[in-house]
Amino acid sequence: MNHIFHRDAKVEPPVAVAGEGPYLIDRAGKRYMDASGGAAVSCLGHGHRAIIEAMKAQAEKLAYAHTAFFSSEPAEALADFLIKASGNVFERVYFVSGGSEGIEAALKLARQYFLEAGEPERDLFIGRRQSYHGNTLGALAVGGNMWRRQQFAPLLMNVEHVAPCYAYRDRKEGESEADYGLRVANELEETLQRVGPQRVIAFIAEPVVGATLGAVPAVPGYFKRVREICDQHGILLILDEVMCGMGRTGTLFAYEQEDIVPDLCVVAKGLGGGYQPIGATLVSKKIFDAVQGGSGFFQHGHTYLGHPMACAAALAVQHTIERERLLDNVCEQGSALLKQLQAKFADQPHVGDVRGRGLFLGVELVVDRATKSTFDPALKLHTRIKREAFARGLICYPMGGTVDGKHGDHVLLAPPYIVNDAHCAEITDKLSQAIEAALTGTLADS
Repeated sequence: MNHIFHRDAKVEPPVAVAGEGPYLIDRAGKRYMDASGGAAVSCLGHGHRAIIEAMKAQAEKLAYAHTAFFSSEPAEALADFLIKASGNVFERVYFVSGGSEGIEAALKLARQYFLEAGEPERDLFIGRRQSYHGNTLGALAVGGNMWRRQQFAPLLMNVEHVAPCYAYRDRKEGESEADYGLRVANELEETLQRVGPQRVIAFIAEPVVGATLGAVPAVPGYFKRVREICDQHGILLILDEVMCGMGRTGTLFAYEQEDIVPDLCVVAKGLGGGYQPIGATLVSKKIFDAVQGGSGFFQHGHTYLGHPMACAAALAVQHTIERERLLDNVCEQGSALLKQLQAKFADQPHVGDVRGRGLFLGVELVVDRATKSTFDPALKLHTRIKREAFARGLICYPMGGTVDGKHGDHVLLAPPYIVNDAHCAEITDKLSQAIEAALTGTLADS
């Protein structure tokens, strides 16, 4: 009898017993290509000896010390690494156990910053529609994933939401990328004027939107205009790099490709590569100085902040990425995989868009390419694709509600940074087979 409360209470999943590079292996011996890294987590794949040895060494020295009493050597070293890797644009790092915790920390810290600065009237966040920032209540509130928010809506704080930068669907005919980016960024300014900029704490966004839209990067210039608007009104910019950061898009921090710097940046998933639960909120100097020079105490905390084992594992992951020059492989294999997917689906009339950056790619499904019309949500095309892929030994991350929280289907891919040409070919072939099989059943039922 199984006593685990699984995500889907009606399904008993297979039991994973081993991992080997980009593959997971179940109890029956079946191998699965982990083409989504779980949820964009397993950046080094599974069973990497350097990470395992680092965890063993740390366990022999110190497994846990509560941060109300102690810091630890691996936490100090990981913080130093992250600050240096950012080019010292941040001042401090607040370690947590995952992405949702990191977002909660960023939201609370942003609010406390303005209390320390003598602006208690700032009580409102602005996020984007079709975003996702985590499953805790604060993260759900600032996020725009309507499917995840719906049943908890009465519990969520009031947040304003503006349009995402989603050029595939929202750029007008004849509109340049630059003009589109400016137009959609200026919706933030319009919202500020409507609600009163003096009330707003921060604007939060994913540099490359992950689970909800399926690897959608902003057009060039969009985030520069957003940064300009935030600076003009004294509003903080929080960037959620939980999925797209830590090398996933080809640079260690995704914001580097936008030529801006946020006030707070949240990372997780690829930070520890799944070897231990960890996340981090990177904090700018002005925010840290306001707290240190004011109350001196961040009114927040969790039991496993800065866990030595987690920090040791994450530091080993980051050193491995650096030592093995894996960001070069992310760029090389990401570009190759994108081209393979585009070629494979060039004649598939129900694939509307193939997009992304680095090894963070998305495939959007449509009924008709010309109109970009979507499949009936009741058909659950994304669920069929997941099932067909899994049967073929491919783990991918399909989602529904791509367009508005209800309509639209896409598949997210986020394979480990260690993939090679053969792995990319396997991903392309198996995903194509899964999509074809799912479409065949969906069209027959429609």
